[in-house]
Amino acid sequence: MAASPTLSRPSVPTGPTKIRLRVLRQANASAESHWEEFIVPMRDKLNVISALMEVQKNPTTTDGKSVSPPTWDGACLEEVCGSCTMNVNGTVRQACTALIEEVGQVQGDTYFVQLEPMKKFPLIRDLVVDRSRMFENLIKVKGWVPIDGSYDLGAAQPQDDHVRQLRYALSRCMSCGCCLEACPQVSEKSPFVGPAALGQALLFNLHPVGKSLSDDRMEFLTSEEGITGCGNAQNCVKVCPKGVPLTRAIAQLNRDTTVYKLKKWVGLL
Repeated sequence: MAASPTLSRPSVPTGPTKIRLRVLRQANASAESHWEEFIVPMRDKLNVISALMEVQKNPTTTDGKSVSPPTWDGACLEEVCGSCTMNVNGTVRQACTALIEEVGQVQGDTYFVQLEPMKKFPLIRDLVVDRSRMFENLIKVKGWVPIDGSYDLGAAQPQDDHVRQLRYALSRCMSCGCCLEACPQVSEKSPFVGPAALGQALLFNLHPVGKSLSDDRMEFLTSEEGITGCGNAQNCVKVCPKGVPLTRAIAQLNRDTTVYKLKKWVGLL
């Protein structure tokens, strides 16, 4: 006799079923900031961006007030563009890879998540900041490979595999701003360009063609804005979402700038 089929029962959620988003709101740089809280339903593998999108559908605060939806930056949603950087529960990171079940603080049947914009960049609105500083710093360190045209330059010069691996790791920087936000030496009172620009300076100094501008980069890196501004806190490498070896780059640039200054002092440059 055939066994009777077993009826499957619907799965019952065992964890928190709601998300309480606490968002620091500010209409513009000159306006006063204030907090607003929203409740959205929890789903498996939900990230911070998806939670903000749920708020966008019905921007009503926990006290029943209808408001404009919070504003944030986002593009790739796969931790490549770097645009969705914000402070999530006090830690700077990419919102697109911040899964609620990993970053949320459990309070009964609710995940609590607090969102704030980065503090080291000029505020535009809510969670959106102006990261122009990152790209201006790349100009300062001449973070590019100089070419004299768009024609075929032929095969690239062979490179040592260890150098190639380091260059690849440095090239993963997406100018997200996490390292500047975490660096205690970066502030309105400091001219220090920050770790991201230093890493890119080394990246192009190691390039077979880019190294033709290495003296210009060394001159900048030995200025007030350069390597001496680093306090070796090593916060940058801890928060970098792409694992860029920033402390290794800074250590090598410390050596390289010392050699550069000595050569310049004795007249070898």
